[in-house]
Amino acid sequence: MRLPRNTLLLLATDLALVLLAGWAAFWLRFNFEIPDEFMQLALQAAPWSVLGYGVGMTLARVYRQVWSYIGLPELRQLAAGIMLGGLLTAALVLMLRLPSFPRSVLLLQPLIALLLLGAARAAWRTFIERRALGQGTGRRLVIIGYLQDAADALRALKGSQQWLPVGIVSPAAAEVGRSIQNVRVLGQTRAIADICAAAQAHSALIASPPGSSERREALMSAAGSRVALLTMPRPDEWLKTESSGPRKIELEDLLGRTAVQLDEAGLSELLSGQTVLVTGAGGSIGSELCRQVARFGVARLVCVDVSEFGVYQLEQELREANPQMQASYYTANVRERERLLAIAQKHRPAVVFHAAAYKHVPLMEELNEIEALRTNVLGTLNAARVAGECGARRFVMISTDKAVNPTNVMGASKRLAELVVQAVAAEYPGTQYVSVRFGNVLGSSGSVVPLFTAQIARGGPVTVTHPEIVRYFMTIPEAAQLVLQAGLMGRSGQIFVLDMGEPMKIVELARMLIRLSGKTEQEIPVTYTGLRPGEKLYEELLADDETTEPTPHPKLRVAKTSGELPQVEAVVRWIIDAGAAPSGETVRQWLRAQVPEYAPR
Repeated sequence: MRLPRNTLLLLATDLALVLLAGWAAFWLRFNFEIPDEFMQLALQAAPWSVLGYGVGMTLARVYRQVWSYIGLPELRQLAAGIMLGGLLTAALVLMLRLPSFPRSVLLLQPLIALLLLGAARAAWRTFIERRALGQGTGRRLVIIGYLQDAADALRALKGSQQWLPVGIVSPAAAEVGRSIQNVRVLGQTRAIADICAAAQAHSALIASPPGSSERREALMSAAGSRVALLTMPRPDEWLKTESSGPRKIELEDLLGRTAVQLDEAGLSELLSGQTVLVTGAGGSIGSELCRQVARFGVARLVCVDVSEFGVYQLEQELREANPQMQASYYTANVRERERLLAIAQKHRPAVVFHAAAYKHVPLMEELNEIEALRTNVLGTLNAARVAGECGARRFVMISTDKAVNPTNVMGASKRLAELVVQAVAAEYPGTQYVSVRFGNVLGSSGSVVPLFTAQIARGGPVTVTHPEIVRYFMTIPEAAQLVLQAGLMGRSGQIFVLDMGEPMKIVELARMLIRLSGKTEQEIPVTYTGLRPGEKLYEELLADDETTEPTPHPKLRVAKTSGELPQVEAVVRWIIDAGAAPSGETVRQWLRAQVPEYAPR
């Protein structure tokens, strides 16, 4: 096998330094003056030294290193190679039985060799870094965070030709004036704009942990300064993008949701090689469920949605991302039981995820009350029964925090859908039926984030219904992953509640989005419009110890529910007999009878 020319050059340099180390060992052994007879011994041992160290460092894979990026792991690897080389050299020299050969030389040579070879690598890396600094390559960048966080960021940026760190901004006054890797702390977070201007840096990398107050403070301080805020990719993004360098900061980074721990082995056993059906597959949660399910090597993914465009978009994405996966894409309405049954009987899914629903509170509160019942209740009943009839092992329904003590038609319809699923669970004991409740999902269709983003793009104002209104938020991938986890561990009839973390004021969310856009509240004002029909100031998840029970997963709890289950056939008959346009008050009165905790406003 021929070695690359570059590797041969490095090997020759190292072996020359090894010979120099051998000579230096003799020189030190004899107090800086080597007798003639021992000079002859040194010359006789030299070729064996070259052989021993060459073999030792090759076996230690030292020559796979790149000197420009040398660090402690590479130096440890070099030390191992030199130690092995020293042992081989000692063995060879002792086997030759050279007369009066000073054994102390065999101990001194590897120590000196480590010093010389390590110094050569350190010198080369220093030269490369200083040359890059002298040429001013890369965009000038300020790092925001405590010294420990900044040190991690600097290590991640080492060797980057795109970025040139020129300073650190720390939240701690005691750290101002100190430096790491020759990068000085220039000031505190509140002065980001002035510091970046003085350092001629148009970008700032936030190294503080996701969700920390330091991140939010940095965002507020940088607003209106034309400083682009960046962050390092999350671990889950490393697999999705080719670049691992800084990226633009997003709202999810400020909220700081911790990564979900999935039972990968259990989910693989549940999904791998199986057929999985997802209703509402073209929606925000449904499409993310499809992406997550595809990771586990399903035999076939059956995607059902009433939206032709939604199904088309999903098909294009999944075909590109998972060309080997078998998938079927249907435009169908869950309200049409026979169509849904025909699809399920053709594919016989082992797992059904039911995400199809109407979820917009104001729309369902006026003029569309009967539509909420037809889709959220009858559609859920159809999907649940079809899952049982086709022999599915598990059925998972996506519910909402608005089903807890509902004050609107949408929430009441989802609570009734939960009860219907529990009733159907008794009809089909061979299928495990569970429901999963969670709050608002960042970026989902119909949520406040796309609305606020569009309002900011138009120049404002950003409309918030009430200054004190709060909501729970999680990211779309986190929601989908927890749905999968609940589907794996749930027992039939259970309702799972997701840990949504701390609730957030909607007005605070609006302000962060304004700042992320590079604007200030003077440029994009926030206005209040008043609570909409059926809207709460706060949502309830029932995630405390009194109303839920813990599970083995830290982010999942089981809701304690009581009361009688509805007569399913009576529910179906009333919704059908109500006709196409019953009055809103008629629907609300009937819902109050079905869901006693429903208290319309």
